[in-house]
Amino acid sequence: MKICSAPIGDIHTNCYIITDEASGESAAVDCAVFDADYEALLRTAGVSSLKYILLTHGHFDHISGVKRLKDVCGGQIVIHPEDAACLTDPKKSLNSYVHYASLEPVSPDLLIEEGSELLLGQTKITVMHTPGHTPGSVCYLTEDTMFCGDTLFRQSMGRTDLPGGSTLTLLVSLSRIGKMEGEYAIYPGHGETTTLAYEKRNNRYLKMK
Repeated sequence: MKICSAPIGDIHTNCYIITDEASGESAAVDCAVFDADYEALLRTAGVSSLKYILLTHGHFDHISGVKRLKDVCGGQIVIHPEDAACLTDPKKSLNSYVHYASLEPVSPDLLIEEGSELLLGQTKITVMHTPGHTPGSVCYLTEDTMFCGDTLFRQSMGRTDLPGGSTLTLLVSLSRIGKMEGEYAIYPGHGETTTLAYEKRNNRYLKMK
């Protein structure tokens, strides 16, 4: 699987384009805003059409460009039902609290739950529901990669002081991640990439009871 990424928007949201190289099918993971930087990311990835637009959660800095992205590249908009209202409600997405991003309402095409599976060519993507940062936060897992949105950061975790956040709930989600077997390259919603092995050794939030 080929992964291209760039920090997009004023909050430097990590946006990803993933491509199953055998089939050529591609998906976007989050779209902070559809601007010149995002268009450059699409060109770097060599992508003009999408099968999926995978949303890790519903905050404005991860979804503001989704409507425009779908108009240009197609693709099913995928989100957990607990965060689906964020796509149309600027209060729920927190968009109404900022002045530098504008949410264009759009409807989801596919609502996913814990254990949902999607196929991107020959690449199987499995959904892990990891609430805490938002009620509908999810991680998208392939055989050796994890796209975790704002659930997990390098040696840290996502905020829980925003509407819908819960520290206890997020710690439960992180405990599940900390107990996962195997190794994953971890691609978060902001900041540096990391690995599951590194976070198990160095991230205290994965070890809290």
